[in-house]
Amino acid sequence: MTSKLFSFSKKESRLYMSFMYVTFISLFIGGLMGLLQTFVRSGKYTLPFGIDYYTILTVHGVILGLVLTTFFIIGFQFSLLGKTVGISDKQIMVGWISFWVMLIGTVMASITILVGQASVLYTFYAPLRAHPAFYIGLALVIVGSWIAAFVNFRQLYVWKKAHKGEKSPLLAFMVTINMIMWVIASLGVAVSVLVLFIPWSLGYAETINVLLSRTLFWYFGHPLVYFWLLPAYMAWYAIIPKFVGGKIFSDSLARLAFILLLMFSIPVGFHHQLTEPGIDPTWKFIQVVLTFMVVIPSLMTAFSIFGSFEAAGRRKGFTSLFGWIKNLPWKDVRFLAPFIGMVAFIPGGAGGIINASHQMNALVHNTIWITGHFHLTAATTVILTFFGITYWLVPHLTSRRLTPKLNKLGLIQTWIWTIGMVIMSGSMHIQGLLGGPRRSSFSEYAGGEQVATWINYQIAQAVGGTILFVGIILMVYIFIQLSFFAPKGVEEYPIAEEEPDAEKTPKFLENWYLWIGITIALILFAYTIPMIDIMKHSPPGSPPFDWPIGK
Repeated sequence: MTSKLFSFSKKESRLYMSFMYVTFISLFIGGLMGLLQTFVRSGKYTLPFGIDYYTILTVHGVILGLVLTTFFIIGFQFSLLGKTVGISDKQIMVGWISFWVMLIGTVMASITILVGQASVLYTFYAPLRAHPAFYIGLALVIVGSWIAAFVNFRQLYVWKKAHKGEKSPLLAFMVTINMIMWVIASLGVAVSVLVLFIPWSLGYAETINVLLSRTLFWYFGHPLVYFWLLPAYMAWYAIIPKFVGGKIFSDSLARLAFILLLMFSIPVGFHHQLTEPGIDPTWKFIQVVLTFMVVIPSLMTAFSIFGSFEAAGRRKGFTSLFGWIKNLPWKDVRFLAPFIGMVAFIPGGAGGIINASHQMNALVHNTIWITGHFHLTAATTVILTFFGITYWLVPHLTSRRLTPKLNKLGLIQTWIWTIGMVIMSGSMHIQGLLGGPRRSSFSEYAGGEQVATWINYQIAQAVGGTILFVGIILMVYIFIQLSFFAPKGVEEYPIAEEEPDAEKTPKFLENWYLWIGITIALILFAYTIPMIDIMKHSPPGSPPFDWPIGK
């Protein structure tokens, strides 16, 4: 059964909403930069005022991939723990420290990008070099997120101390797993930034070990995807069933799936480096195998979620094989947006298998196929689920209501987003198979023989990007309405109950020492020898190389 749920104080709501404000400001800025990118790539538009293409590309990637996601996730997870295990005034105060440290870091990094001193893209690969303030800003964002993580750990610890022998609430368990993964994974990028990039950008180090920096980034970069995805899983497992009149299919299965995602999401970064020399192919193969292991918890998740949907339909009397599908709340945007995100994850996951497969990766690596995949998973599966959460979380925090009119606008926004993304992501996938490069502006290959083949797909991307930006404007409008203007009222914080006849959850699933220990062992196994090889045998470090190329 669901544990007692806590009510939010005004102090809590202000903290959680602060994260949401930054999220939706980031959505607008990052979305505008994405729209400009698609225009430039279409060959029909030139950026005004001498704005560099790679500046807007960097803003788009950093603001949406790092800032929007991290602020939304931390605010959402704070609310989950506040609702299920409670939060003290002291913890709220530390939560504010987390917010301000992250915000200061975000502003520092953003200013350096906007003034043209950090056009190094979302991955900030060496030997491209940014202004030191960019790297210091990123470090502050990570430190702020660690502060939030330790607040979360403290919240669950205090609750467990007061409820000895009881299993922790499912959502609190899930948040803890995600933040453990985040802290372990972000150690890689923190070391990279603090030890390699900052001294190099300040001039204290003349060179930088490029392969080591890239390896540390992808040690972090792949679990970053799961840091985005797991909050969506939390909603799918424990919140969406509430909207269909169902219950959590299996508490044990949900916990096991999250444990497996923790263990197999971190030691797999080499599958992003399959084409790079300097890494032994044996270790690449081992990490590819570990990458494919995440298919298991993903299939467990699909089984559990659709099991909840079907059980709810059967309980309401639908006996035909697929009759329960008709009963799903298709006109409730809180369900529809995440559901479309779930469906998008099917082709998204298939594309991920291709990306992680050595021979097939050779075909699509560094093509715009990868960008299309990224938009199908992060920008469709994750973002649509985040939008679905917004429709009930924001009015709950602001004591307002999701009115029928706003719900209808949300349905329109969801379909606009879906249509725009199908056009844009689909054309990216096709152009990628035809060899279209990623990260490049149209002007860089405007004279190539393949432009005539690519140009129609690039125009399609501009059309899709325009539709998506309309969806962004509508989503920001809905957010403003839910935050400040919607009628006062009460919006439920929807947490589903467990099936009453479900099997008792085994206690070993909450053995943190065991699961963290196995995760660390897998990381040491997958990275220790390759990292020693990289540090011993890498060529001499690369000198500073200021972006952009050729200028």
